[in-house]
Amino acid sequence: MTNVLAYLRNTWRGLTAMRTALILLALLALGALPGALLPQRQLNAAKVTDYIREHGWWGRLLDTLQFYDVYASVWFSAIYVLLFISLVGCLTPRMFEYAKQARQQPVITPRNLARLPHHATSTVGIPVDDVVEASRKRLRGWRMVVRDEEDGARTISAERGYLRETGNLLFHFALLGLIVAFAFGKLFGYSGQVAVIADGSQFCNSGLFAYDSFTPGLKVDGTELDPFCIKVNSFKATYLPDGQANSFDTDIQYQSGADLNSDRWQSYDLRSNHPLRTAGDRVYLLGHGYAPQFTVTFPDGQKRTKSIQWNPSDLTTMLSSGTTTFDPPNTTDETQLRKHQIAITGLFAPTAVFDGTLLSSIYPAANDPAVAVQVYEGDLGNNSGYAHNLFTIDQSMVDQGRLVQKAMKNLKLGQEITLDDGTKIKFDKALEFVGLQVSHDPSQDFVLVFAVLMLVGLMGSLAIKRRRLWLRVTPSGEGTVVEVGGLARTDQAGYGEEFTRLSAGLLSGRAPMTGKDT
Repeated sequence: MTNVLAYLRNTWRGLTAMRTALILLALLALGALPGALLPQRQLNAAKVTDYIREHGWWGRLLDTLQFYDVYASVWFSAIYVLLFISLVGCLTPRMFEYAKQARQQPVITPRNLARLPHHATSTVGIPVDDVVEASRKRLRGWRMVVRDEEDGARTISAERGYLRETGNLLFHFALLGLIVAFAFGKLFGYSGQVAVIADGSQFCNSGLFAYDSFTPGLKVDGTELDPFCIKVNSFKATYLPDGQANSFDTDIQYQSGADLNSDRWQSYDLRSNHPLRTAGDRVYLLGHGYAPQFTVTFPDGQKRTKSIQWNPSDLTTMLSSGTTTFDPPNTTDETQLRKHQIAITGLFAPTAVFDGTLLSSIYPAANDPAVAVQVYEGDLGNNSGYAHNLFTIDQSMVDQGRLVQKAMKNLKLGQEITLDDGTKIKFDKALEFVGLQVSHDPSQDFVLVFAVLMLVGLMGSLAIKRRRLWLRVTPSGEGTVVEVGGLARTDQAGYGEEFTRLSAGLLSGRAPMTGKDT
């Protein structure tokens, strides 16, 4: 039993050593690298699947080791918890020790001050008590105590720089608070991305299904999000002559709180690096793109109009690819529905240029929009039970002959295609969409506070020097002997100058003219 207790005691001492805390902190930083370098399942599960497929056994090994779920992995959580325990176990005794030292009086004056790194002596014709009183005035701001010795001598023990340890403790406790705040944010925070067409379309933070992609915290299930709604009225981008983006401006209106129960909207100019803050969330403008609008006129004369975002494949010219799908009207029979679904897929160019029939774009603004489309009819595979890419058709449906290409053509604004059965597809206009990111982090204020406290503590621990000074005033037949000794508790750099300045005044035995050191 004794051996077990000794083993546990030594293990605890090793875990709570500052060296162990630093090692764990380095391991935490090292462990976070895979989260930045490898695709993460919470962010993009499809990309993780592709990565595993492309890298074979190596990809499967990384999956077994939870490298695609770094921040929720057992090993990363273990490092995090051990670091927390190590810091608490290391700092708590230091805090009590510091409180104990702060209540203690400065140590007694050594008998032989000449052995100290800094030492000076003089003889003055001033009484002992007057020298002591003058010295107390010169050492104003130092923690000091006056003691009497048996031979009639009087001493002053003075210390300064206690705030150095305060800064040191403040830094480490702020680091501990920062770790806790980050953990809290990971548990209860969330972020999501959504594309909204800038034609008065709305987005409401009502649940995770309102998003195109959603990253929940470990304790967030998406059912209790902060409620608010956003209406995107218009988007304006300006570009330099070479096509480089100059500015993005989004005219939005939003509702939150009591406004949700009324028809009252508040206006906001959403720009890059200028997020909207409402209902405890932040809404960022991530980017933009185009959403071609098509109108399909079916053989019976019924029309359907639809626009959906297409994915920019070239951010310089905003050449985009995508797919817009339509279901036939007045069709309740599942078999007939799957035979007559329509997919319009291809490329969109905001400022079109043609090399023969090959479409490309030379500028990101919608100066002369055009599309190069392929029209498919048949079963889109929407009811197969598998997830589909929003921007492409299901190639397996094409390979099986269940989705058949009916036409292929380049279209400019107002032009249309007529299929063999009389269905007409018209390219109406090019709308713009904006990519929004909603972020909720309940720990952000705490992170800021702890980061500032860490900086303050670090500056204090580096700038403040811990030093001690002793003064012995002894009566003698020739006058009063004044002896001064000094010791720097930490780095001595700079203390020699301070000691020289202080000792010059103390050895004179006179009080300063202004009440301060001169």
